[in-house]
Order: sequence, then C-alpha cells, then structure tokens
Amino acid sequence: MEEQLLELLLERAPTLGTTRLLVIDGPSGSGKTTLRDRVVATAEARGTGVAVVHMDDLYGGWDGLRPSGHRLREQLLEPLSQGRPGHHRRYDWLRGEHAEELTVPVTDVLVVEGVGSWRRAHADRVTVLVWVEAPRDVRLERVLRRDGPEIEPELRRWQPQEDALHAEEGTREHADLVVLVP
Repeated sequence: MEEQLLELLLERAPTLGTTRLLVIDGPSGSGKTTLRDRVVATAEARGTGVAVVHMDDLYGGWDGLRPSGHRLREQLLEPLSQGRPGHHRRYDWLRGEHAEELTVPVTDVLVVEGVGSWRRAHADRVTVLVWVEAPRDVRLERVLRRDGPEIEPELRRWQPQEDALHAEEGTREHADLVVLVP
C-alpha cells in the first residue's frame, strides 16, 4: 500500500512550494505512525528526500490539540511554502514543557502525521490526505500498551477532543485515501 500511496503523492504537483505534503490523520492508536514509517522507508529507498513532523511534538500537552493546527501552519507550512525551512519547539511530554527548537528542511516530501494534522485552514497546502482508523477498543489498547496504563485518564479526556475536532473539520470526508486497520 505504501508504494501506491507514494505513487499518488509523487504524481501530484507540489503544494508546499517545491514540496509535496502528505498528511496522515486519524484518531489516536489507529496506526498512523506505523503507516508513516512504512511510507518514509519506501520514499528513502527510492532516493526521495523526506522530512517528518509528528504532531505529538506540536500539541503542547493534553489540552494542545486545537492550537497545534495554528502552530503547524504558521511555524512550518508557511515558511516551507515560501522555500524556507520551518521551525518549531518540540513538546517534551515527560517534563510538561517545550524543549529544543527543531528545523524542518525544504525537501521533496514532508510527512505530517498525527491527530489533527489536517485542518481546513491549510487544506490548500496538502498534496495527499490519508485517514487511518481502527475500532475504538483496539485503539485504546494500543495506546495504553505503547505509552503505559497511567495515561488512561488523560487519554479518555483526549479522545472526545479528537472526535470533536475531526467531526468539525470533516477530516475523514476530505481524505484522498481511507485506511481501515483491524
């Protein structure tokens, strides 16, 4: 599937200056990061320059979902669309604060992956949008196994936020490709 996804991306014109923007969105625990890793490996094996932004670095904590779209657009997408590198401060979840500044270079492909990575406000910058989903109970189990059972209260508070944002933005309905993970 990653081969076909990369083909779709590369056959379309760049939408972020000279860069093609692949956005992988969907609810937490659905398999977005796994798909991202496979697409990135496929692109790199072909010699395609690729950079990755993980939305977890932009959220600013458990209440940072909504503002992350503005940060993504202003700090990364706008500079890249003008041919300049983007910059953002990575959020350190263990310390509960922003940490070092990261630079996102101008490249062939930028992959932005995570909950809320697609927004109507920057839809014109997106080359391909992929929506990844899985059953809610499976997603909860995956996240708790990955991040630890101690985050369950925060995750249960987060899930309604992501549901509301995806519904308001119509993310799934705008997807070029929907991936269903069992």
